[in-house]
Amino acid sequence: MNVDFPQPPPVVFGYLTDPRNRPEWQAGLRRVEEVDGTGEVGTTWVDVTAVGARPRLRVTEQVRDAHWVETGSWRGIDATVTLGFTPHDGGTRVYAALAITPRHRASRPLVAVLGRLAPAAVRRDLERAVRRIG
Repeated sequence: MNVDFPQPPPVVFGYLTDPRNRPEWQAGLRRVEEVDGTGEVGTTWVDVTAVGARPRLRVTEQVRDAHWVETGSWRGIDATVTLGFTPHDGGTRVYAALAITPRHRASRPLVAVLGRLAPAAVRRDLERAVRRIG
């Protein structure tokens, strides 16, 4: 999925990849805790969600202003979010991809539900970020 931002890639990249900004634009997120870093490779933190999930996340890849990947896990479920940043019409086109995988057979039904719901939620969150960053 793609979402367009009016700001240039360095601004959008800096905002979206800093975990401390996440509660401003992620609807289901109440706060972040235990933040160690500002979004560079190796940065870790814990998301505290509205439904009580507390996944631990880590930045695993980064090419400044172009590419960023986070991985997280919680109760037998692993997730990877990839963001790509491309200059577009004076702003930035952000490409987002999400992969959710179960570590255990028992997690498969929940992963199936999340796999259907998460893409729309990610899109809404990025659209919210467009309004927040401006």
